[in-house]
Amino acid sequence: MAPVANYPDLKDKSVFITGGGSGIGAELTAGFLSQGAKVAFIQRSDATPFCDEMEKRFGQRPLFLPCDVADVARLKEAITQASAAHGPVTVLVNNAANDQRHKTEDVTEDYWDWSQAINLKAYFFACQAVVAGMRDAGGGAIVSFTSISYMMGNAGYPSYATANSGINGMTRALAREFGPDGIRVNALAPGWVLTDKQMESWASPEALADHLDRQCLKEHLAPADIVDPLLFLSSSASRMMTGQALVIDGGVVVTG
Repeated sequence: MAPVANYPDLKDKSVFITGGGSGIGAELTAGFLSQGAKVAFIQRSDATPFCDEMEKRFGQRPLFLPCDVADVARLKEAITQASAAHGPVTVLVNNAANDQRHKTEDVTEDYWDWSQAINLKAYFFACQAVVAGMRDAGGGAIVSFTSISYMMGNAGYPSYATANSGINGMTRALAREFGPDGIRVNALAPGWVLTDKQMESWASPEALADHLDRQCLKEHLAPADIVDPLLFLSSSASRMMTGQALVIDGGVVVTG
């Protein structure tokens, strides 16, 4: 599904997305390419076939940089490579995450560190790595994906929920720190988006029915539903919006 809105200011923007070749991330990459942006993304698995598809569809090939998001040194190196190819990154999308289910009693120190490295630590250091380039460019937009998991108080993934709450604290702190440089920092909190992974791993008929019952809007979320909100947060259409969390969940949680 193509984005509903067009944002001319995103054309030729240097965009960097973590986890941009599969799941929600693949839709995000396609969404930015549809706006004429120059997209670089990282992920662990080979994304060559996906890049081939994007080039055929949009006439512009995204730059795929192999990287484990938990490897901070490699993450920073990838951002440097993206900046060399497309110019300083002025739109950063922290998207890569792992919502593996786990019980509190089973969490070891190593598991906790692994989970936080993916779901929170990488977000911070990606932000750190783009700030200088954004400042030199006169500003930029950072959007970090959190989720409604911590708002709902869901059981089943306490480390993941903790990281998602931390992302919101980080977003507010960085928005305050870098606002004077024209750098906007916002969070985007999706509800249960039914990617292939979610359908294969946890989306039983009972779980789907129960979640839909919680939603005000009686339609499950698809990855494409997240694209337009992200483009809005990344563009000058939201130029005076920073330090905020935008919830896209069909009406499960009520904020304010």
